[in-house]
Amino acid sequence: MTEHYDLIVLGGGSGGIATANRAARHGAKVALVEKDRLGGACVNVGCVPKKLLWNAGHIRAQAHSGRHYGFTPLLGDFDWSAHKIARDAYIARLNGRYAAGLSDNGVTVIRGAGRLAGPGTVVVDGLAYAAPHIVLATGSRPSLPEIPGAALGLTSDAFFALTERPQRVAVVGAGYIAVELASVLATLGSDVSLVMRGAHLLDAFDPMLREGLMEALVEAGINIMSHRQVAGLQATGAELALSYPDGEGMCGLDAVVWAIGRTPNTADIGLETVSLVPDARGFVGTDAFQNTPVAGLYAIGDMTGRAALTPVAIAAGRRLADRLFGGMADRRLDYDLIPTVVFSHPPIASAGLSEPEARARHGADGVKIYQTRFAPLSEAFNPAPHRTAMKLVTVGRTERIVGVHIIGEGADEMLQGFAVALKMGATKKDFDDTLAIHPTSAEELVTMR
Repeated sequence: MTEHYDLIVLGGGSGGIATANRAARHGAKVALVEKDRLGGACVNVGCVPKKLLWNAGHIRAQAHSGRHYGFTPLLGDFDWSAHKIARDAYIARLNGRYAAGLSDNGVTVIRGAGRLAGPGTVVVDGLAYAAPHIVLATGSRPSLPEIPGAALGLTSDAFFALTERPQRVAVVGAGYIAVELASVLATLGSDVSLVMRGAHLLDAFDPMLREGLMEALVEAGINIMSHRQVAGLQATGAELALSYPDGEGMCGLDAVVWAIGRTPNTADIGLETVSLVPDARGFVGTDAFQNTPVAGLYAIGDMTGRAALTPVAIAAGRRLADRLFGGMADRRLDYDLIPTVVFSHPPIASAGLSEPEARARHGADGVKIYQTRFAPLSEAFNPAPHRTAMKLVTVGRTERIVGVHIIGEGADEMLQGFAVALKMGATKKDFDDTLAIHPTSAEELVTMR
């Protein structure tokens, strides 16, 4: 016997849960299908555990910089194992909160691996469920390189299962995850090499951010190895060795972390039963309203290949639920001006267009740049201060601000309010007319000349 719902969501990550809860609050009968822990990658093996480790690194760095303020550093070695126990307990509480929230909203949670079984039908462990609306929110998983010995390395998911801090580590990759893991490991005392295929890390970011972060990582003691293609990974006893195509390599490693991208979880969810063909990389395409080419079938989050960020999946899912069940026919997510933060040490924050993107879109003569670089007051007594850099990208006669880019202490917390200003169409004059809060780093964004 088939059980019927108004909406079925495949995937209990942040986006899927947000969609289910919002639809249920609009009065829909909703089922959410998840085989693993609620919260998805972000809560269990991504944003949350990453930020907790970042906090640990930040505390350690602050404690050591305290000597410039007259404190004798009091922190000893970082107890990775104790941190993991506390971190796992915190995440377990979040899993429970998600379950309670779904229950409070009347969402039925179906445990197991869900697959499409034709239009409007999902099968879980042999039982069929039907709904006129089905949302695909199955997320993504870390990619592994197709090289000999790849399984000897750790994915970013497996990284969070480590019970001890590895002393000598190679992180392979140049994106968000690679930079964040390399940075936190170095801050917590590991000897880290960042192995990249190209010349730059974080290619999609403004050059000021890329270059500033590269400089900071080198100052932090991270060995940046650019233009390296990994050909294999070998084990000799307890140690690992990376090899390159030219015969060179790196040995004596305690761990290798693969951070080379993520693969959408679309291969085993029955797309063929509704004649939906993903693209060559496995992503499911959607229009501006999260519709797939199949009527009544929608997709959100990482599996769509569009801005793989947790807040994006949540916002897209909530707006989709508003449209389907809340009577808001035009409700959708605007993918322009998405703010984002990389939790490196120091953090970088970005919203809107980079300088090259702005020049490509608006023409070189239509773009004006304001930028600054300074030592924040927190570094006043440091003989070799860590510097903060900021850039505003403006376009047109009114100098409408289309990009805000920050690297330095507090960048992560600073950006949110300025992202609101961008969304509202603020101009450079609006920033100039805003009183500065002194002394702060944020004031530099409204005092640039």
